[in-house]
Amino acid sequence: MKESDVPGRIEDYALIGDCQSAALVCDDGSIDWMCLPRFDSGACFAALLGDEENGRWQLAPAGAGRATRRRYRGDTLILETEWETADGAVRVIDFMPHRGEAPDVVRIVEGLSGEVGMMLDLRLRFDYGHRVPWMHQSCGQLAGIAGPDSIWLRSPIKVAGHDFTHTAEFTVRSGERVPFVLTWHPSHLPAPRPVDALHALEETEEEWNSWVGKFSYEGTYRDAVIRSLITLKALTYAPTGGIVAAPTTSLPEAIGGVRNWDYRFCWLRDATMTLDALLRSGCTEEADAWRQWLLRAVAGAPEDVQIMYGVAGERRLPEWEVGWLGGYEGSQPVRVGNAAAGQLQLDVPGEVISTLYLARRAGLPPAPEIAAMKDSLLAYVEARWEEPDEGLWEIRGERRHFVHSKMMCWVAFDRAVKLSEEFGRPGPVDHWRRLRDRIHRDVCDKGFDPVRGTFTQSYGSQEVDAALLLMPQLGFLPADDPRVVGTIEAVQRELAPDGFVRRYPTREGESSDGLTGEEGAFLACSFWLADGLRLIGREDEARELFERLLSLRNDVGLLAEEYDPRTGRQVGNFPQAFSHVPLIHTAHELDGHRVAWWT
Repeated sequence: MKESDVPGRIEDYALIGDCQSAALVCDDGSIDWMCLPRFDSGACFAALLGDEENGRWQLAPAGAGRATRRRYRGDTLILETEWETADGAVRVIDFMPHRGEAPDVVRIVEGLSGEVGMMLDLRLRFDYGHRVPWMHQSCGQLAGIAGPDSIWLRSPIKVAGHDFTHTAEFTVRSGERVPFVLTWHPSHLPAPRPVDALHALEETEEEWNSWVGKFSYEGTYRDAVIRSLITLKALTYAPTGGIVAAPTTSLPEAIGGVRNWDYRFCWLRDATMTLDALLRSGCTEEADAWRQWLLRAVAGAPEDVQIMYGVAGERRLPEWEVGWLGGYEGSQPVRVGNAAAGQLQLDVPGEVISTLYLARRAGLPPAPEIAAMKDSLLAYVEARWEEPDEGLWEIRGERRHFVHSKMMCWVAFDRAVKLSEEFGRPGPVDHWRRLRDRIHRDVCDKGFDPVRGTFTQSYGSQEVDAALLLMPQLGFLPADDPRVVGTIEAVQRELAPDGFVRRYPTREGESSDGLTGEEGAFLACSFWLADGLRLIGREDEARELFERLLSLRNDVGLLAEEYDPRTGRQVGNFPQAFSHVPLIHTAHELDGHRVAWWT
């Protein structure tokens, strides 16, 4: 059992998944978060955002507490958690096989030495810990049913029900393997055929090894890059190619704070960087699937393009608060859905067009609908680029003229010009060049503070913004331009007092995003600083920062959205694609693995 009824630290969790959904397993053997059948479905284990009464499945030695060690089996998403007790040693193997008839979670208890007494504690709670299912035995399986959902547990171990909980005690001896298979299924259908646990283990290991075997990267940071790629693959919704930002909702950006958002959706802001990371690493099929998801998601009128979509391209992502969950370590509210989907972010068309350009340069086949989409997005940007917006960081206050948003409007026309120049795409290229130059002048005139020698977060502001670090990567200005050097140094000085970068200044009672309270250091921005330092010739400093960032990964190589240097803890949703994507990019750059299609 846990030492208390509260969840573990965020970094105490490991990820398992089947490329359609995922679960988080704590180092005490408890699955405290799982949504089935999709990433964005209601959770059937929600103890992560409350306590054990909101649903969890613990499988561990009786009274053992935290595991002695854990790891992923090689380059796979198969988790191995081990305990050494006074009576012997035992391993629990956790994984989700690639989806067949239904999503399965397989847990195999393996005796390593001696005889170890084990305990199982299963508390099913559908609808984010709200609905206690009707439990019964059927066809040799334990079944839990509530509304549209059913869960089936198959094992040779008999479980007993009491007080809305099912428990079991058993002993495992050296060399023995005891399997448990938990399967979700629509409640109106007959019981599913459960997978064979041991066969599924072999098959899952083979599939992951085959996938990783496609990569040729053997650089200095191979382990970190491969684990990040496996994480991105795990966060991919295989039927559509969409990649969720994280498999969780409402893990706080500051413990006890209100910055708790649902990240189980696909953000367009991540499009270009994600495509870059996949293509650089040889994940051509995944990159093409991501691009195809993007094209389907943004299809329609350009004024209707959103900043994020559901895993299948859904547009309506209504945000509501889950009042019955206490929140991670009391961090409220717990939110489902994301109201930021309706925001105006003028950087999005630039992200889309930049992604199309990058894909063509990398050799992905052209799509027939791209030209019309590009032209309509450019017309939209031309009509609106002079307006204020909510910006990259999705502020919930007054709109502003964010410098990053204006830069991405510049990117839209710059990449359109390059598509025409390099690939013969038709269009009014001279007109696009004039617009590109006009936006460039506007940003340099209104977004640069000549007294301080830095670009600012928005026109007329005194604050800097970590998104400004992307300026040389976007090609807006060369890295040796004094304005770029000054901006990188200002961000480092003002937003990274301890070496890790905040997105923007936040102070108790006021912040740049219209919310109260502070947040942790944003890990993606910290990787961007490492990139910026390398570009301005401070490579030793860049490498030192990068390796500090790698040291923040948990014991199985995973990163959350942010890091709190004051408490030494990871914070924010976990694991976060937007942390692992720039890790891959920076590793390639520091290793000198530049490719011909990357500018």
